[in-house]
Amino acid sequence: MKQMFETHRATLERAWQACQERHFWSPFPEAADAYPDSANAQTAGRLAFERQLGQRFEIDQPGITAWIGEETSPYTRQQLGVSYPQSDLDSLFEAATGAMQAGWAQADPEQRIGVLLEVVQRQYQQLFELVYAVFHTTGQSFNMSYAGSGVNALDRGIEALAYAWSAMGAVPRHAQWQRQFGRTTIELEKTYRLVPRGVAVCFTCASFPTWNALPSMMASLATGNAVIVKAHPATVLPMAIVIRLFRTVLKEAGFDPNLVTLALDSREQPIGKQIVKHPQAAIVDFTGSVGFGAWIEQNAHPALVYTETAGCNTVVLHSCDDFEAMIRSLATTMCMYSAQMCTSPQNFYVPKNGIRAGLGESARQVPFDEVVQALVKAVDALAGSPQRAAMILAAIQSDDTLASIAAMRQQGAIARDSAAYVHPEFPKARTATPLIIVADPSQGELYRQERFGPISFVIAVADADDALAQACSDVAQHGGLTAFVYAQDEAFIARAEQAYAQAGAQLTINLTGPMPLNFAAAYSDYHVTGLNAAGNASLTDHSFVASRFRIVQSRRPKRQ
Repeated sequence: MKQMFETHRATLERAWQACQERHFWSPFPEAADAYPDSANAQTAGRLAFERQLGQRFEIDQPGITAWIGEETSPYTRQQLGVSYPQSDLDSLFEAATGAMQAGWAQADPEQRIGVLLEVVQRQYQQLFELVYAVFHTTGQSFNMSYAGSGVNALDRGIEALAYAWSAMGAVPRHAQWQRQFGRTTIELEKTYRLVPRGVAVCFTCASFPTWNALPSMMASLATGNAVIVKAHPATVLPMAIVIRLFRTVLKEAGFDPNLVTLALDSREQPIGKQIVKHPQAAIVDFTGSVGFGAWIEQNAHPALVYTETAGCNTVVLHSCDDFEAMIRSLATTMCMYSAQMCTSPQNFYVPKNGIRAGLGESARQVPFDEVVQALVKAVDALAGSPQRAAMILAAIQSDDTLASIAAMRQQGAIARDSAAYVHPEFPKARTATPLIIVADPSQGELYRQERFGPISFVIAVADADDALAQACSDVAQHGGLTAFVYAQDEAFIARAEQAYAQAGAQLTINLTGPMPLNFAAAYSDYHVTGLNAAGNASLTDHSFVASRFRIVQSRRPKRQ
């Protein structure tokens, strides 16, 4: 087991260096074509995925009472036909507790981290089966399934391990202590034990199951806890693949594989509240809806809770150097994965009299209506080509998103209507192009909550200062993960940085070019602040891991 850590030590040390310096680094290529022997690896992964269709996914975990599965591919609109073990919750918690006590909780932290880094490496070696599972359950594009839910998710897992290694390494295991009490010198030997909190429950979301789950799982396991993964019923397969690999590596390393198990439910018979309130639930990681996330935060006590829910991500337009470049970047990010990302921009606050664009003598005032039409035209350019739309918009994960689009159509002034596009490879794919609605502050009930999917609002406000004030107020009150500002005025930018910091949203300023505005880089970008209703935790920092274990000491007189 110690050998596993030494095998992966260089990766861990390099990851921790990147975390401290916040620069770009990854042990993995971020393009599928750069993967070693990519063509053969992709073929093998696709065949492994296809062999699983219509079959039981065998996970030999305790308490199995039924086999269930209800996944449908957003691309083919056909059921996957995969069934998974549904276990009695008491059996899962009992097995998880026993697995911890059987040696995992007492193991040296570096032994645990070595095993978990081995899981990461093996998942990378088998990556394309996971990629196809993500593709056919979430509706992400193939490239996003590889980069975002594949290698970047693995990066986020390594990042959590690096922080756990740092947090646990900050605690000495032994100390010699002495002090004078009167004429007597007291000398003590002190021992400090790192004790895990207990069984962690990790909820996964439908749109990005691995990206959010892997750091949570790694943080809990590295600090000695067991994990029960409560998978979203629409996207079980990616997590089942991950769980199977965890269990295989744990068993090979001599640990009880029931350190990682799968908890399943259906949309008709959810178990979320039951598993959160289970008396043996010590930690809850949740990614998902605002409503259920708030319920967990209020009801999970005494369990420790980490949430990432949702918010109304904002864009404030003051002025810009290059109007066309700004519009292209905003439109691309609006379209990326049909805005089914928790960091997608939703609310665009634009002064009624427009914005200043350009430099020097070429600068001009762009009227509000022209700003709106420019966004519409740029989205049209992306959505109008099926090949381009397939790469950027991809597919809609759930019919619920289509229902939300239909409902919003009836509520506001439509600048751009949503419509399905025909996917060039999957003509039956569930698709929808962005809906853009023009609104004003009196219609706040429309946009002061997350409208999941390709739904955006352009809100006419008095001026740029009003735009900033309203955007930050909405974020502070209703939640927001990310924010975007375009301005030439450095004083305005400084006010925006301060205002968004107080509101608790991560801010991107004046970014244009090929990188999606909401791209979050592992080891560098913090994801969520924990300062507003969009979530109480951040991926990834010390606070995300340090409370998953506690320190218990013993002391005795120094032995001769």
